[in-house]
Parts: sequence; structure tokens; C-alpha cells
Amino acid sequence: MGADGRSLDSPRRLDDNPAVPRKQRSVSQPYELAGVGLHTGKAATMRILPAAEDHGVVFVRTDLPDRPRIPADVDYVDTTGRRTSIRFEGAEVHTVEHLLSACHALRIDNLLVEMDGPEMPGLDGSALPFVDALRAAKPVELDGARKEFPLLTPLAVSAPGGESSIVALPAERGLTFSYTLDYAENPFVGAQYYWLRMSENAYVNEIAAARTFCMEAEAAQLRAAGLGQGATYENTLVFGEQGPIENRLRFPDEPVRHKVLDLIGDFFLLGLDLHARIVATKAGHELNSQMVRTLLRHVRDTEIAEGLRRDSTIDIREILRILPHRYPFLLVDRVVEIEGLKRAVGIKNVTINEPFFQGHWPQAPIMPGVLIVEAMAQLAGVLLFRKLDNTNKLAVLLSIDKVKLRRSVVPGDQLRIEAEALKVRSRSARVHCRATVEGKLACEAQINFMLTDA
Repeated sequence: MGADGRSLDSPRRLDDNPAVPRKQRSVSQPYELAGVGLHTGKAATMRILPAAEDHGVVFVRTDLPDRPRIPADVDYVDTTGRRTSIRFEGAEVHTVEHLLSACHALRIDNLLVEMDGPEMPGLDGSALPFVDALRAAKPVELDGARKEFPLLTPLAVSAPGGESSIVALPAERGLTFSYTLDYAENPFVGAQYYWLRMSENAYVNEIAAARTFCMEAEAAQLRAAGLGQGATYENTLVFGEQGPIENRLRFPDEPVRHKVLDLIGDFFLLGLDLHARIVATKAGHELNSQMVRTLLRHVRDTEIAEGLRRDSTIDIREILRILPHRYPFLLVDRVVEIEGLKRAVGIKNVTINEPFFQGHWPQAPIMPGVLIVEAMAQLAGVLLFRKLDNTNKLAVLLSIDKVKLRRSVVPGDQLRIEAEALKVRSRSARVHCRATVEGKLACEAQINFMLTDA
């Protein structure tokens, strides 16, 4: 049961108390599923595990060296090949949309998903087995609140030619999806429309069991392209002119319901609870992801516009107030540009009087690369402070990735440092930083922070 006495299988409805964001959720115990990937035809076992708040859904390829982690993040999405795949630093997982669709409907925000193969098990071609797996893993409420965003401005994306489109419209509360498809070339499928107001019960009863599908004419093309290697007439609806081949429909309009299922899965990549009305026409995974990126840019721009400290510059006195660093380890002299929570530009004037030059190649003084990275991390700390101010939290360096040192920095150089926030959550942040001298790249890195109590 939740803290309010409700069963965690039936989370708070969005309109129960509009003033109170819902709590984040995960699962309380592991659960395992195995099967063959619909497209690769390769067998894989997936194991879902509990995760802490603000962890998100992260996949782990246990069959690869170093067990690479792949976050379910729209920045890492590849929608080629009639599926949603995620790739990060050389590792990949294919066809994640059915699991993410179930997570979205059941409001499971944080999971660790171990995979011993490249593609999610296809199972029966629907999201229902994933719903059953998540419920068997016993959903649990966490302490942190789930971020919410009410859309107030209409947004739209469309494919070239305008035949396929997605429109996001403001709504008072909650999230609705509608989808229109038209397979005029197949008289059995034809044109279909479906509308759904998101809730766990509606999803489980009306959407989860709808299976993936294709037209008979497409099946051979998919196989020739190396796709559909694990598809069968049992786990994929293949439509001829007289209907599904060697199969029976679960719903009269099962194709359009599966399109809604995919749409819900791709919109999980927003990483927040959206209040809006989504209207899709003949859209696929690529357009879904394009709309998610458009919405995320709009969320970030809205947060900036709402006034999260939009000073144009920060002088050394303000920097000393923000950062705990002091001479000789304060490596940012001035912040010359600041754009809300999005971006900051700082200056470090490198002089021969720097104390590190006394011991670091004194006959040919070069600024240590680790101190350039430290200067970038300090500017990132200034940027994050704009989010953390009055929260009694500190940004503590957690890890540094993708470090590249491109040129030497010597006395007389002015180091121009740029920090761009890629993701800021309640307990973690990721910032991309660059340092240049006279417009030429000296260093860049992706810096990850843990946001901890002061």
C-alpha cells in the first residue's frame, strides 16, 4: 500500500490533488523474462531490478565486457528499422518501446534492466507480458516527487510532405493520446482511429495486449533488410487482404491500438509527467522521438523563461559566494554569460604567477590538463548553483567522461570555458564543458555530478 493508503497497483490519479506531484516509483523485487528478439532473432534474457529515485530506466548489457550501461534517454535513441533502439558509447539495446510503454502506463519511473543480448524479448508482440512482469516485481513508491509539466503552448512536428504529423495541445490535467492510421492498400485494415486517456486500468484493458503488425507485402521487404528475423505469425500480425494470416485479432482495431502502445512507449523518454493532448496521424518511431525532443526543448526554455536567475554576468565576489573554492584553487575569474539553467561562459586568465607553474614544467610552463578540467567543473558548479540555490545542496564531482586535451595552455592565454547542462535531476546532473583559447579547442569533457545535502 502507498503512504496514502492506496494500493501501489493503482497509483494516484492525476486529478486527485493537482497541487501535489505524485511520488516516483520503482519495483521492490527482481523479475526475469526470456525470449527471442522480433528483429534480430537472437535469444535474450532480461531481468528487471529495483532502482533509486531519479535513476531512470537504465539497461545493462551483461553479455558485453565491462557491462556497459545504456540510459533510456531520447538523446541516445535510434529509430531506424521500425523500432526504438538506444545506443550509448558503443553498446545498444533494440526494441525497447514495449517495456517503456508498460513502464509509462504503470508509472514505473526507475528500473535497472539487465540484458544478456542485443534486443528485448519479443514475447507475444505486445506489452502485456511486460505489464505482468512489472506487477509481479511489486511496484513500490519512493520518496522523491515525479517532475510534472503542464503544456500551455501548442507544438507540432511533421514528416516531409506533411502526411505524417504529431500535435501536442494544452490540456487542463492528465495526458491523452489519439492516433489515426490509414492503410488504404489493405482493405481489411483501412483507416482506423483510437483515443485513450492515460490510466493504468485503461491501458491494461484496451492497449497492452495489442500486438505489432505489418502488411503481407512488407514482410518480405523487412526480412530482406535484415529485420523481423524473430517474427512469426504468432507474435506478429501479418495482414493479407482477407485479414491476419494464421492468427486472430484480439481487438477489431488492433493495429491502431498498437500504434498508441508504441506512442506511449516513446513518450516515456520525456522523463516527466506531461499534462497535454497528443494527436498523432500516421506517425512512426522517428516522428515520435522528434516530438519528444521538441517537448524537452520547450520544457527547458520554459524553465529558463520563468526566471531561474537570468543574470547576464557574475563577478568574482558572486563566484566566491557560490563556490567553496579559494586561492590558490579558485580557477574561474569571471562569468561573462549566463542563460538560466542552460549555459554559462566563464573566463580564466592564465598568468606566470599561477602557483602551479612553480613545480609543473617551470622551464616550459604549461597549465596542467587536470586543472583545466577542474576549471570547467567549477564553472559547471556555478551553473548548477542556479538550480540548487536555497535547496541546501552541493554539487559533488562524481565522474568525468569523454575527456579530450587538444592544445597546451600557457601563461598569457585567456581560457574561455563553456558549460552546458545536459540533464539536471534532483540527485544528479550531467554537464558538457569546453575550454578554448583564441577560439581553438583546448579541452572538452562531460562531467557528472552528485547533488548531495550540504
